[in-house]
Amino acid sequence: MAGKNTAVFGIYRTYEAVEQGVAALQADGFRNTDISVLFSENVGTKDFAHEKHTKAPEGTAAGVGTGAVIGGSLGWLAGIGALAIPGLGPFIAAGPIIAALAGVGVGGAIGGIAGALIGMGIPEYEAKRYEGRVKEGGILLSVHSDDSDWTKRAKNILERTGAQDISSTGEASADSAKTDKPMRRAS
Repeated sequence: MAGKNTAVFGIYRTYEAVEQGVAALQADGFRNTDISVLFSENVGTKDFAHEKHTKAPEGTAAGVGTGAVIGGSLGWLAGIGALAIPGLGPFIAAGPIIAALAGVGVGGAIGGIAGALIGMGIPEYEAKRYEGRVKEGGILLSVHSDDSDWTKRAKNILERTGAQDISSTGEASADSAKTDKPMRRAS
């Protein structure tokens, strides 16, 4: 599905690849509020964190479990933080996906990452596949697109930077002025 208020999703295998993806999206004009990233904190603290050796690191995004901070392209993203998903453990998330994951509860029929993704408009079979890939150490990157041109651009960037399982779907609650999605771009 490619039209108004579409989300493009892909899975990256390495920190370097997702950083390249985020940097390419940034260079192509995507806003930091358009991009979400989700990965396991266990992977993140070992493979994704850059240790800062000052008491007041400038430009860093957020502390994660071991006191390390996320830097580089991921540090540009909005609202990086750690959160615990019931039954799955600690994760690091950035961007609009945080709001969806914050609402995940234990009582949900599907719950976890899949439940949040389904709530964002992803079909259940794809949401479960993405949840499995993230549990195995993959990094989920999601990009909000205002229209089919932005969707095509996002897919091309994800393909070029090594994302796997790339798909797109219409976002739930497409009223971007009243949700946590970014405001539409001015013409």
